[in-house]
Amino acid sequence: MLIETEPTPNPATLKFLPGRTVMENGTRDFATPEEAEASPLAETLFGLGDVTGVFFGRDFISVTAGPGAEWRDLKPDVLAILLDHFSAGMPLFRPGTAAGFSVPPEASGFEDDPADADIVAQIRELIDTRVRPAVANDGGDIVYRGFDQGKVYLQMQGACAGCPSSTATLKNGIEQLLRHYVPEVTEVRAV
Repeated sequence: MLIETEPTPNPATLKFLPGRTVMENGTRDFATPEEAEASPLAETLFGLGDVTGVFFGRDFISVTAGPGAEWRDLKPDVLAILLDHFSAGMPLFRPGTAAGFSVPPEASGFEDDPADADIVAQIRELIDTRVRPAVANDGGDIVYRGFDQGKVYLQMQGACAGCPSSTATLKNGIEQLLRHYVPEVTEVRAV
């Protein structure tokens, strides 16, 4: 089995491509070792000590190294764990966990106004068809969290979380796209 690696715009994160489907539906982001307990693979990766984030995409795994960690030292260990996991056909999640959920439901601090339903539908469509595929190429994901008085709230995941270029992606890419197609959008913010 060959696992390819790709750099991401976030220098702390590498994208690993095992050449097979990782998640049938959705994505899953693990930002802490406690969250990783739902997945034997994520838990083992966090167990290396230098890993601060694991993200499962459709056909990739993004791993974020902690401050001071060097990828030249960490990469062989991550590759060995991934090879062992996929070669043995181990499950991605422990039984009884939220394996099929893309993102655990979280309170965004506000609810969409039913009067904005058409606007929200347009925003979600653009995010799903234009933004998320591009961001997945960089080893991450962006999740819609809400729309309130012209502001769109998005959550960055995987390689996008903490990426030095994430602000530029939000402001110069996503915000311009949404403002062009949905005039009611005035600003995009990360949550």
